[in-house]
Amino acid sequence: MKSPLFSRFICPALSLALGASAFAADYFPPPDSEGGWRALKTPEEIRAKAGMDSATLNAAYEICERSTQNGGLAVVRHGYLVFEKYFGRASRNANPDMASTGKAFTSIACGIMLNEFRDKIPQGLETKVFTEKYLPEALPLDDPRKADITLGQLLCMSAGYWGEGQTPVGMVMGKVKPLKPVKGQDIRDLDMSSLRVPLWTDPGAGYSYSSPSPHIASIVLRHVTGMELQDYIGERLGKPMGWGPWGYCLHRGDFLMPHANGAGSTALHATDALRFGYCLLHKGKWKEQQLVPADYIELCHKPLPYNPHTPFSLQFEHNSDGHAIGAPRDAFFKTGAGGFCIYVVPSLDLVIYKLGGKDNQYDPALTGLPQPEQSHDRDNWQPPAHTQFDEGSPGDTLWRVLELVSLSVKD
Repeated sequence: MKSPLFSRFICPALSLALGASAFAADYFPPPDSEGGWRALKTPEEIRAKAGMDSATLNAAYEICERSTQNGGLAVVRHGYLVFEKYFGRASRNANPDMASTGKAFTSIACGIMLNEFRDKIPQGLETKVFTEKYLPEALPLDDPRKADITLGQLLCMSAGYWGEGQTPVGMVMGKVKPLKPVKGQDIRDLDMSSLRVPLWTDPGAGYSYSSPSPHIASIVLRHVTGMELQDYIGERLGKPMGWGPWGYCLHRGDFLMPHANGAGSTALHATDALRFGYCLLHKGKWKEQQLVPADYIELCHKPLPYNPHTPFSLQFEHNSDGHAIGAPRDAFFKTGAGGFCIYVVPSLDLVIYKLGGKDNQYDPALTGLPQPEQSHDRDNWQPPAHTQFDEGSPGDTLWRVLELVSLSVKD
């Protein structure tokens, strides 16, 4: 009998069996407070034990340093921390606003929810969520088309919600459709402002990168689990993996957001962001616990019928079409404003965390967490303008970091 959880796309029993056995003997790092990741220091060690070329890793780091005001690069292969270097206000124990990288955490939390509370949401990703049971705040609907939006469409950015920014675009079967800007999220009324963003097309008829969509998914999670998003993530992921101090950027000036934004602003230590990616690499397993359903992770890096328009599934960009030419096609990743990105490459047994961010993304007031002393040597630094001689902004370099680190693998 097929699981109702993730519908008809893969065989859950097979995936769970693989997830339970394939990585049973693998290494998992203790918390940083107990010693943390095993690390390789010399180029010879890195080549012998991780099969990677240090010179190429350094080239990937140089791209990071050229493109963002603050940042760094941390790489894990075969369970070894093979590269870790920071600049500006970034450091291992900083808690920067990771921006939209946090959308990946929302998605994985939803995957856990769908397994844990399958009796409450038996249709899984195909559930039409704009109902009294899942989104009572949305009623009465401001657009009757919203009644047809599924959880899968929200998590694949294909629910029809208007894209964000000053130059939003929609995409229909890979073709760009320019959109006019509309009012988006308001952090002082996050739930209702997200729900009331208009649709630019019918649910499922196009893709547009719209932060209200994952936040609405997090509202569904709140109703189904009875827990706040950050608490659910902390209990189901943070504690089992041994994360250090972390949180969401809930403090915005004198305003404390009542709910975490499912659209992002997680704030983890760099080595804990690697733990998150490492859990995904291991098909959701951490030591002897299956923290995330393996079949949900499988859906994160393959084309899905919820979004036939772009290579974006369940809040992850995936390389199944080979658009990142120098990287394996099973790579999947989530970017965030300022040049943040978590990458997972299963075929290379590889996890990459690229840090970025402007000074304001390292403001300790955002989380209220104590922060390590920050370097100010890059304060007010700006990347060079994009020209024929320079790549410029961090968005232009994210694929190159993935490609170079992938190409550093020599075994």
